[in-house]
Amino acid sequence: MRKIVIAIDGYSSCGKSTTAKAVAAELGYAYIDSGAMYRGVTLYLLEHGISFDDLPRVEQALHDMHITFKRNRKTGRNELCLDGVIREDEIRQMRISNLVSEVSVIPAVRHAMVRQQQRMGRKRGVVMDGRDIGTTVFPDAEVKIFMTADVLTRALRRQEELAEKEEHVPVEDIVENLRKRDHLDSTRAESPLRRAADAVLLDTTHMMIDEQVDFVLERVSAMLFSLAANGWQGSEQK
Repeated sequence: MRKIVIAIDGYSSCGKSTTAKAVAAELGYAYIDSGAMYRGVTLYLLEHGISFDDLPRVEQALHDMHITFKRNRKTGRNELCLDGVIREDEIRQMRISNLVSEVSVIPAVRHAMVRQQQRMGRKRGVVMDGRDIGTTVFPDAEVKIFMTADVLTRALRRQEELAEKEEHVPVEDIVENLRKRDHLDSTRAESPLRRAADAVLLDTTHMMIDEQVDFVLERVSAMLFSLAANGWQGSEQK
């Protein structure tokens, strides 16, 4: 049977990436962290002193930079490479989190990243998480999940992640950052964060990661069974 596309959208720190990685590993699918790509663009612009308002320079930067993912054999995770150099730790810093939503609202940035994401998933067999995967990048994804969680729960999860990287941030600052990002992501003109009409809602406030993974895998199994029963063989994204 041909493979499908699984789109996992939702708010920051709901467990999207961790769940998506585990689902991809279980199915033998490729995992693509679309949010990391926007973080990579943000890092590149900052390091090259390019103002987010300088659209000609931003567009030139999008042409010049090269974003890829490389699998870490020790950890098994896909790590973002910017111009051939792994920058996974840098893009997860709070300074990037504070600015990434401002970069992701730039139309040229979104168009460039969406094109690259669609190329990555053209042969399907992909689990991709982000904010507009089921609505813009892969509106024909066979399985769509929209994840949410209480903002304090999300902040505490994010604080723990940062602490593991020796970056200690007050939970109040993280709550403020999450609310700001939620507002910017939900109100931007280009591909705003919203639940696709056919996406299944998953509130992870009181769920463990393994429960989230099982939830998604159950939907995938049900979809594959339904498609097989109808004689579906799959097709590549055009």
